[in-house]
Amino acid sequence: MISSQVIRECIEKLHAITRIEFSVQDTAGAAVAATPGMEPPDREVVQGFAGSPADSQIMGSRYLLKVMEGETIRFILTAMGGQEHAFMIGKVAVSELEQLIAAYQERYDRNGFFQDLLLDNLLPVDIHNRAKKLHIGTSAARAIILFELPSQKDLPAAEFLSHLFSSRTGDYLTAIDENRMILIKSLPEQDPVPERKKAAETAVDMLNMEAMIRTRAACGSIVHELKDLSRSYKEAVMAMEVGRIFYPEQRILTYEELGLGRLIYQLPPTLCRMFIAEIFGSAEPLTLDQELLTTIHVFFENNLNVSETARKLYLHRNTLVYRLEKLQKSTGLDIRKFEDAMTLQIAMMVSNYLKEQNN
Repeated sequence: MISSQVIRECIEKLHAITRIEFSVQDTAGAAVAATPGMEPPDREVVQGFAGSPADSQIMGSRYLLKVMEGETIRFILTAMGGQEHAFMIGKVAVSELEQLIAAYQERYDRNGFFQDLLLDNLLPVDIHNRAKKLHIGTSAARAIILFELPSQKDLPAAEFLSHLFSSRTGDYLTAIDENRMILIKSLPEQDPVPERKKAAETAVDMLNMEAMIRTRAACGSIVHELKDLSRSYKEAVMAMEVGRIFYPEQRILTYEELGLGRLIYQLPPTLCRMFIAEIFGSAEPLTLDQELLTTIHVFFENNLNVSETARKLYLHRNTLVYRLEKLQKSTGLDIRKFEDAMTLQIAMMVSNYLKEQNN
């Protein structure tokens, strides 16, 4: 529903251009918005006019006009000034308000439609009929991009994102809750994959640099039918969860690139505990100190190269070898060997998953 703030901004802009004073009231006569120099008519006058068949009514230097939504009277607008001038400008103001109401109603309908669509609350025939009514194409390359935002309600994340992505280009933005927003991104049919990730990166960078909002984005796979968007949404949700557990340093995650993390995320915790118990003799998640964890990560990043890892960590080679031998004594794995390195990598990811499950 259109807000009183939007109505106030509309009539104040018209007042600044025309110098005509305006007030807007609902059909019961309650004030909705007014320009500073305007005193709205009495409730009884507005109620009487709302119940009459006339489209306009003259009261001295004032003109009362009806603002319609389809066949329903939504508001009564009063314009005050020179008679002919006020009447013409009042008709312009009515036209502006009716267009705003239609635009906001369509936006509200679209938000409800997309939320029902993503949550699988619509039958295929309903999807087609409602999409046709809302002028939304059913066949196009699209993907869901999910944004995870800070919990503060007053952050202007939605405003920033709406400036980036417009419904005129086929993009639709809707909020799931105060922490998450969804972008239904329209993509080119030719080579849509890089465009999807580029859109996510642009949004995350802009929110970080211009709005100082730390955020992460997760992308579902690309679909070509409107009815398949719910699948892309579920994939984006999974990508966000998997990324939070296994790849916390990454700001942009895509469903197709989750790799081993996605496989582990779908395993039952019972199987994960059995795996940890078989490797380490205990079903408890693996616990390593931060120094050793950093050493392991840098060692893996440098393809198990001892000399390069020592250089990156600013360590003597013998110091690094000592740490690796210390790890071997505590875990029984020599990660200088590829097979043991893979086992430890998987064990660490499984342990992170179990810790998340326990929390």
